[in-house]
Amino acid sequence: MVKYRQRIVDSLLRFKLESIGAVLIEGPKACGKTSTAEQQAGSVLYLDNPSTMEQNLQLAQTDINQLLSGVTPRLIDEWQLAPQLWDAIRFEVDHRDDDGQFMLTGSAVPADMSRVKHSGAGRFGWLTMRPMTLWESGESSGEVGLSALFADNATVSGINPLNLYQVAYVTCRGGWPKAVTKKSPRAALAQIQEYFRAIVQSDISRVDEVARNANRAHRLMRSYARHQGSQVSISVIKADLEANESTEMSDNTIESYLGALRKIFVIEDMTAWNPNLRSKTAIRTTDTRYFVDPSVATTALGLGPSDLINDLNTFGLMFETLCVRDLRVYADAMGGKVYHYRDANGLECDAVVHLPNGHYGLVEVKLGGERLVAEGAANLSKLTAKIDTTRMKSPSFSMILTAVGERAYKRTDGILVVPIGCLKD
Repeated sequence: MVKYRQRIVDSLLRFKLESIGAVLIEGPKACGKTSTAEQQAGSVLYLDNPSTMEQNLQLAQTDINQLLSGVTPRLIDEWQLAPQLWDAIRFEVDHRDDDGQFMLTGSAVPADMSRVKHSGAGRFGWLTMRPMTLWESGESSGEVGLSALFADNATVSGINPLNLYQVAYVTCRGGWPKAVTKKSPRAALAQIQEYFRAIVQSDISRVDEVARNANRAHRLMRSYARHQGSQVSISVIKADLEANESTEMSDNTIESYLGALRKIFVIEDMTAWNPNLRSKTAIRTTDTRYFVDPSVATTALGLGPSDLINDLNTFGLMFETLCVRDLRVYADAMGGKVYHYRDANGLECDAVVHLPNGHYGLVEVKLGGERLVAEGAANLSKLTAKIDTTRMKSPSFSMILTAVGERAYKRTDGILVVPIGCLKD
């Protein structure tokens, strides 16, 4: 059983509470939102507690201030069950005129946001939670800090603690706290299977009270899994689904299913990066398809660790999703974002970590091996040569993030090679 480290989001939440009146913590079910918020809460209201839920929902209609009374910061869990809480908290924050008053957690966007009249700007802060990174789950040595690469690209060092099978296992297990702490791999892998079953059988319909077919939801997620890290259109996903449908499906139907998955934070696509280039090369701006955690994709495809080892092409796609998950969490700690680059000539970069001050780093994801590392280095060099450094900064670093490899090191061309098992925020 792994004993995981403190969550990176803990310090981000503490800072948000010091900075603004209320904090909304969003993210997929079972990623640890409630337990994270509980650690900093002065009092807690579990809105979905079966013994009090009906009473709570009635109070939300008749005397909502009773729900807001309590020691601060007051945590309101599954707040989306009573969307009117939003405006009430905004009003209360205004009149208390103090920071750190409320935390709201929820695993879905409210089905009926029509009751919400105000944006919450200036009163609410937003915090996104995702499943745990390998650093947080205790499986990365953390000898290479992403933040340090922006400060000093002189050298990197670190020994990779993970072999190929271990990386395959953590890809299939995911970063779900309850799975991470399971004593046996079999029990851990079963955790994500139950999570996936809940998505297709209930969560995808319950989020907006629209009945959706569980088998169709499964097939759609299977198609989405096959296209991880790509920019496929709805028409491609539609073709995948219609191969097993007796009737033709509309684009609107597919968008409805995908929209529901976004509302429960299962899908988190990546937007395109638009640098200043020396040439007039057209940049493709279609979002790149990703699940919030690689385990959702492997479960949709019915794959386990051994299956990935026997199909390295698929393994590479799933590993990329794992790396994107970790990079997003690490970037959040610096106030940054992660983007994807691809131009009309086919040149792409798997991830661009961009900070608010304009500094950025280029990242290629490869399973490992001399040929793939050389291929990644060539892509990074081509992209760097295209960037117009008279109009924007040069990259702070160029890095190839790998699954295997004995150690982290710097190549003679200045490009870093870092196993994911060495990386942290």
